[in-house]
Amino acid sequence: MDTEDLAQRVLAGERRALARAITLVESGRADHRAAALRLLDTVRSAGREALRIGLSGTPGVGKSTFIEAFGMFLIDRGLKVAVLAVDPSSARSGGSILGDKTRMERLSREPGAFIRPSPAQRQLGGVARRTREAVVLCEAAGFDVVLIETVGVGQSETMVAGMADLFVLLIAPAGGDELQGVKRGIMEIADLILVNKADGALKETAMRTCADYAGALRLLRKRPQDPDGFPRAMMVSALTGAGLSEAWAAMTTLAEWRRKTGFWARNRAEQARHWFEEDLRAGLLSRLETDPDIRDMVTRLGDAVARGDTSPAAAADEILATLAAGAAAGQRA
Repeated sequence: MDTEDLAQRVLAGERRALARAITLVESGRADHRAAALRLLDTVRSAGREALRIGLSGTPGVGKSTFIEAFGMFLIDRGLKVAVLAVDPSSARSGGSILGDKTRMERLSREPGAFIRPSPAQRQLGGVARRTREAVVLCEAAGFDVVLIETVGVGQSETMVAGMADLFVLLIAPAGGDELQGVKRGIMEIADLILVNKADGALKETAMRTCADYAGALRLLRKRPQDPDGFPRAMMVSALTGAGLSEAWAAMTTLAEWRRKTGFWARNRAEQARHWFEEDLRAGLLSRLETDPDIRDMVTRLGDAVARGDTSPAAAADEILATLAAGAAAGQRA
């Protein structure tokens, strides 16, 4: 594969090339991985940045509907929008529906938009393993805003905050009281809480829910990366478009404040270090699965654990000691 040519086409903003590039970085083949790393090194040299916005929420809250309405709102203002939608994978078959592009029919027809659904596979935390690299490619392709839609499962879905500049949590009307709002986990890392479906018969319920969460946010300790008034709870309607301009104004205000105070750069540096460590862990786990000697050892010790001959902790320590001994021998050589 001519990665230099592919990189230049991505930098030129070709959507088909961008799709090919994301497919390349998501591939599990060793030769594809080497090509993907060359590609990423080339496009990073352009130094392009987009506003990365992570979006999460429970299933049925209207994430796809909100993203389409919000994406159209941004495009009407002359911005280019990329959407990376992570779809849950079946625990039995491993397959995913990848239907987010179908849900965003209007947005998918826009020349200034790019929508890419990806399967979560075995990755926990609401995002796919290579989502961060897909974000880098979308930035290189010249998109102004990258929206990262998570699987949408609940309180533990916090990994997207480690690859976004802003983290937005969507809540349905009657989605919880003030006690729900002060729960640790996904609530305390949200920069904006948007109560969706604030229209029609649900508008009054949405107002009460928004007030509950606003009260809960006042009880949380103020974070050093936030100006006064953040994090905040707001109401929006993906159906009517109400509240979208106010939500965007809040996002840009927070992003500009973080740039001026230096938090933006520090946060991206910390995220890069975090993903280095995550890739290191994933590489070690991959070695356990692909190295024949280690795989045989894992099988042998796994059988011993199943028979009750040894404990899971002792078996794991034996494998880790073997890996450490191998690393030390390699250094001496």
